[in-house]
Amino acid sequence: MIQNFQNCGYEIVDFDAKADIYVINTCTVTNMSDRKSRQVLRQAKKKNKNAIVVACGCYVQVAKSEVEKIPEIDLCIGTNEKADIVKYVEDYEININSTELENILYDAKFDEFGSVTYTEKTRAVIKVQDGCDRFCSYCIIPFARGKVRSRNPENIIKEIKQIAQNGIKEVVITGIHIASYGKDFESGYKLIDLLEDINNVEGIERIRLGSIEPLLISEEFVCRLKKLNKICHHFHLSLQSGCNETLKRMNRRYTIEEFNEIVQRLRNTYDDVILTTDIIVGFPEESEAEFSKTYEFLKKIKFYKMHIFKYSQRKGTIAADMKNQIPGDVKEGRSKKLLELSDTNENEYLDTYIGKEVSVLFEEQDGEYYKGHTANYINVKLKTNVDVSNQILKIKITGKDNLSLVSGDVIKW
Repeated sequence: MIQNFQNCGYEIVDFDAKADIYVINTCTVTNMSDRKSRQVLRQAKKKNKNAIVVACGCYVQVAKSEVEKIPEIDLCIGTNEKADIVKYVEDYEININSTELENILYDAKFDEFGSVTYTEKTRAVIKVQDGCDRFCSYCIIPFARGKVRSRNPENIIKEIKQIAQNGIKEVVITGIHIASYGKDFESGYKLIDLLEDINNVEGIERIRLGSIEPLLISEEFVCRLKKLNKICHHFHLSLQSGCNETLKRMNRRYTIEEFNEIVQRLRNTYDDVILTTDIIVGFPEESEAEFSKTYEFLKKIKFYKMHIFKYSQRKGTIAADMKNQIPGDVKEGRSKKLLELSDTNENEYLDTYIGKEVSVLFEEQDGEYYKGHTANYINVKLKTNVDVSNQILKIKITGKDNLSLVSGDVIKW
């Protein structure tokens, strides 16, 4: 959306600055995200009462009538209309009423959004897929995003070649459920085929995968993946619970035994693999015994980092009507316990890197340091007076600062 505004001659300013148009891309994955979206929408109007405030994204898609009641909002745009946001804004400016949103559940094709989203000038985020047909019992996203739509691979490769020519070294492959990429193609072309094609693009040095469905990691998938020299050895496997009974109520389609096999498959393939995950605590009917099973399973797997979410009741989902909703204080206690486990795992893992040599893609300066990430996505800070941004350097880790590795030694420029 930023790129589309820029292409039409608009100047992009920081959200804290006074602007003529504010675009808030909302989220609806939890009740908290709904509330934060409403807060930011109201903040925008306070910055400039004459500005056009646009609400778009998932919260608008699933609760348009609710969002439209917020008096500070001038224009509501659903997830399948983002590509035409400039047109909607300009139509609004000349008092043309915006059209009714189409029902996104019936959309059959991927919307081509144009250019990629750039991050810190060293990394490009490539959206290759939209929609989800998993219908996990707690999740509203299939209703907000619709059915699976995959982007044309030729367009993806063409775009990645262009960004490689612009000096970008790393691409991140994202989508709502990227494991489903290609499911809507008759050709049989799948995510692994796309990754192989991206691996052949000259100039791209790193390919990182966004959050992935654990069941994607089959023997065949890993066998082909390990032949790709540009794949980053960091995988975010969305577990959600370490208890089979809870997983079943969530409508997740694997068991903890299957998940453990997937983890071992990756660890047997890559010596330096880093695994991260998402966990929901306080899911309806989650007993202390079930939570204990999750805790013990997570201690066994020992993820590098865990993102912990307290279950949020989403109207319109199956879980919202389940009995035995867990009290907030219980969810808070369980969340705190898992966050402590996550911090312990991360610190212990970082300690193993002190004295080792690693390759880092540096992204930006922070005081006397340059910050970047290893291929398996560990934060690293290098103390240097030389501008090393957008360079991949081999360095020696000499210490640790909070949750970042620190180096003062460059082994290879």
